[in-house]
Amino acid sequence: MAPQRKRQRPDDYFVDWKEREALAESMIPIVGTLAREKNVKCYIYGNSLVNLSVLDIMKTHRWVRQVEDNELSEFETIRVIEAMAKLNLGPSHIDIGRLSVEYFDKHQGEDLSLDDFVADRLSHLVDSTHRPEGPVDVVLFGFGRIGRLMARILVAKTDGGDNLRLRAIVVRKGSAPDDLLKRASLLRRDSVHGVFQGTIRVDEERQSFVANGNEIKVIYANAPEDVDYEAHGISNCLVVDNTGVWRDRDGLSRHLKAKGVSKVILTAPGKGDIKNIVAGINHSEIAEDDTVLSAASCTTNAIVPPLKVIQDTFGIESGHVETVHAFTNDQNLIDNYHKADRRGRSAPLNLVLTETGAAKAVAKVLPELTGKLTGNAIRVPTPNVSMAILNVTLGRETSKDELNEFMRQVALHSPYRKQIDFSNSPEVVSTDFVGSRAACVFDAQATIVNGRHAVLYLWYDNEYGYSCQVYRVLEKMAGIKYLTYPPTDTGGL
Repeated sequence: MAPQRKRQRPDDYFVDWKEREALAESMIPIVGTLAREKNVKCYIYGNSLVNLSVLDIMKTHRWVRQVEDNELSEFETIRVIEAMAKLNLGPSHIDIGRLSVEYFDKHQGEDLSLDDFVADRLSHLVDSTHRPEGPVDVVLFGFGRIGRLMARILVAKTDGGDNLRLRAIVVRKGSAPDDLLKRASLLRRDSVHGVFQGTIRVDEERQSFVANGNEIKVIYANAPEDVDYEAHGISNCLVVDNTGVWRDRDGLSRHLKAKGVSKVILTAPGKGDIKNIVAGINHSEIAEDDTVLSAASCTTNAIVPPLKVIQDTFGIESGHVETVHAFTNDQNLIDNYHKADRRGRSAPLNLVLTETGAAKAVAKVLPELTGKLTGNAIRVPTPNVSMAILNVTLGRETSKDELNEFMRQVALHSPYRKQIDFSNSPEVVSTDFVGSRAACVFDAQATIVNGRHAVLYLWYDNEYGYSCQVYRVLEKMAGIKYLTYPPTDTGGL
């Protein structure tokens, strides 16, 4: 590996800032045009640049110092983006951060211009006739915490409109006469995740609301089979069941009786013979004729990726998973009756010891860990972001430094980049991970290793991070696949 180039300190930090600010601002129209007109999405080390503000683009550049021990410069990436804009690129996901680092750290000074380098690296994307299998209609059945976050993600990812498109939500009619307005308001404002990034207006005559130009029908129904989606111009749609009411094949198959439905995905652990899919791990098990799938649980999605990579490299003989989980709507605001033990006690006031099926669910995704894990959970008085503590006995001895560096490499340079993120800050707390798109974030500062015994700490946004995983499964179910750079990247969020 070539020695990494360190940026020189500017003589005037303010002048340097204003110059880089202007460059970031100049990226916005190019990135937007590529996304809208060519369906080409620009990323920096997995972080999308589409629809970002100037400051967010600059922060994304700064973040790269954690990856490459060197801050990425806007002076470099703007040149890469401009070189890309000259090419006739087909629909694709391109990591301009990796392109920039590869050229300016390893090839600058050689007899190779930046334009030629970019054209060479992206040659498989130039004049490409590959197109994603879109547009594909999506319907959200239920509009609670996960449903509304899925709506935000789907709207944000619509871009040119030729991939997944949110067409409708299905809910029970509320008692309020302004039910439609209330549904739109809940999408517009969120106490945890902030305001919706864009505009939302209500069209009461058409019984819909329009989010960033996407018309979303609001369909009222009490049962899955009661809906005629074709009557609303929706066909061959994917239904995302966010209710959790039906979790077995018989119950979820009721959706397939509705006109216009082709497949169903459950945002909870599936029961019986339903495949539980964790994006990035066992998505290859999705077959074209699968009509009912589960995206497992938020905790299963958080622990399976690190367990997979640790098992493959170090081996796992046994372990225990303790989940410190944010409270959910399943609990009570104040003490009241609940069918489950302890969950009837006030969620904002108590640590509530309860159980989790995540440890057992791991075996459905990673059969090699069957019978090796136990699990429990503690619900805590926070509304979002949870932590999974993996206490494992490894197949061989290691050290904290070796294990942390291994996880850093996995998080930054492996096919599991979108599932495992990495933090090396001694100051982070749960609210710092609100909005994280990863299935989990490995906290290197908290790692404990003693020979073959290791304790790993994993943060995860149990709402938004999980919803991103559900979106990735949706793409696989719909057959939507982008060409990428690097070619081994998985694209997507």
